[in-house]
Amino acid sequence: MRAAVFHAAHDVRVEDVAAPGAPGRGEVLLRPFWCGVCGTDLHEYAQGPIVTPSQPHRLNGSTIPQILGHEFSAEVVEIGPGVDRVRVGQRVSVMPLLFDGTCYYCVRGLNHLCVNMACIGLSYAWGGIAELAVVPQEKLTVLPDEVSDLQGALVEPAAVAAYGVDTAGVRPGDTVLVTGAGPIGALATLYAASLGARVIVSEVNPVRAELVRGFGVAEVLNPAETDVALHMKELNGGIGADAVVECSGNERALQTALAAVRSAGRVSQTGLHTRPASIDPMVLSEHDITLTGTWCYPVFDFPRIVDLIARGRYPVEKVVTGRVPMADIVEKGFETLLSPTGDQVKVLIETR
Repeated sequence: MRAAVFHAAHDVRVEDVAAPGAPGRGEVLLRPFWCGVCGTDLHEYAQGPIVTPSQPHRLNGSTIPQILGHEFSAEVVEIGPGVDRVRVGQRVSVMPLLFDGTCYYCVRGLNHLCVNMACIGLSYAWGGIAELAVVPQEKLTVLPDEVSDLQGALVEPAAVAAYGVDTAGVRPGDTVLVTGAGPIGALATLYAASLGARVIVSEVNPVRAELVRGFGVAEVLNPAETDVALHMKELNGGIGADAVVECSGNERALQTALAAVRSAGRVSQTGLHTRPASIDPMVLSEHDITLTGTWCYPVFDFPRIVDLIARGRYPVEKVVTGRVPMADIVEKGFETLLSPTGDQVKVLIETR
C-alpha cells in the first residue's frame, strides 16, 4: 500500500509499505479518507526527528521510519476480536493520543499528560496518511451523517482549539482576543464565536487574516499597524479583553496578550513556543492575571466536538484552504506551508 513516510528532516517519501494484517483483539482496520498536515508534522519535516522516535518508544517500541498523519477520518474496513464499539462500513474520526492508563496522570483522568504518551502518526506503527491503518477501537468516534469525511479529519485540531478557549474561561458576552490566525487560531476564533463571545483576532500574515475575516464572526487587526492592547482597552471601556487565547507561539504576541487582558482575566497559551519567551511576571501579580498553558486536549472530548460540528455550531471546514493528493504532500503540503510566501493555511491530504 502507499503511505507518506518520515525518514529524516526534509525526507518524507510517498512509498510502498507492507499493508497491515488482520486487526488484533480490540483493534480496527481503517481506510483513511482525509488527513490534516499539522504544525507538529511541519516541525518534524523541517527539523526532525523531534517527537518521532529515533530509539524504540517506551510505550510501544515504535521507531522511524514513521507513517505520518494524526488528524484523520476513515472508514471501518475490518474489526478484530472483541470490538463492539464500531461496525464495518461506519465512518469515524480518530483520537490519536496513546497512553499507558496507569501513570500518575492517567489514573487522575489527565491522560493527555501521560508520562509515556505516544501518538498515532508520530510514534506508532501506523498513521493516517496511508491507504490503510490499524488503531485501537477506543480511539474512534463514529461520525453521524451530518458530519462530512473532511470535517471528520478536523476534529483533532478543533479539539486543540476548543481546549484553549475553554481554558481561558470564555463565556457568552465576553470580549476575547485571539493572537495568531494559523489553523488553531482560526479554529479558536470559530469556537469562541460559537460560545457567544465577541472575538478580535490579531494576525500580521495577510493570507491568514483574510481567511479569518471571511468567517464573518471576528474583527481582524494587523499588529504591525495597530496597537492591539490599546485597541482592546478602547473596545471595552478601558478595561481590556476578558480572555486571550494565544495561538501564535510568538514572544511579542504573548506580551501583547498580557498587556491586552483585563485585571483578573485569563490568558491561555495554546500555541507552542519553539524558543523561550520573556514576560514581566509583575504584570501577572499586579493585575491578578491567570496565565495557563494547554497541551493537546482531554482525550474524552471528541464526541462533544463531533456533536457541535453535526449541529452546525462549529463550522470547522471553513479553515481548509488546500486539498492535496497524497502523491503531492511534499511539494504542495510541507513545502508550501513552510514557505514565507505560501498561500495556504490548512492543508488536508486525500488518501483515497
